[in-house]
Amino acid sequence: MSERDLFANFARMRREMDEMLTGSWGRATYISRRASGFSPNVDVYYSGDPQRAVVKCDLSGIDLSTVGIEVSGRQLTIVGERPVQETEGRVYQQVEIPTGPFRHVVELQVDVDSSKAKATYDDGVLRVELPLRDETEVTRKVPVDRTPKRGEIDG
Repeated sequence: MSERDLFANFARMRREMDEMLTGSWGRATYISRRASGFSPNVDVYYSGDPQRAVVKCDLSGIDLSTVGIEVSGRQLTIVGERPVQETEGRVYQQVEIPTGPFRHVVELQVDVDSSKAKATYDDGVLRVELPLRDETEVTRKVPVDRTPKRGEIDG
């Protein structure tokens, strides 16, 4: 057996031990986080005329058919999945690209008009533009009706 084969077996054994001890020691904690999914990096800013919230999300290597976007109130939710890469026959020195399902909830600081939201995807970056809701659309005065007192005749 060559020295290289011994190293490959040692690396495989270490990975298996890390998986067994998930959550107990440093590297194992990283593996357990990956197994339950991840949260892609996002940038959020406000700009433009008319004003809008812009959310940019790093989705490199993710098939857009697995991505879903939902806006509810001041929350933007992005869900999807990055497939697990084939590892058979490989001995990794370092693994930093997360895989598996993800769900990222972005809390916006303003009310947005979800009916006018637009999303584009370019070079691995998802860009969601959400126009800010016009204050006049949100605020409405409600008249108060007077309830007739007992004995009053409706007229």
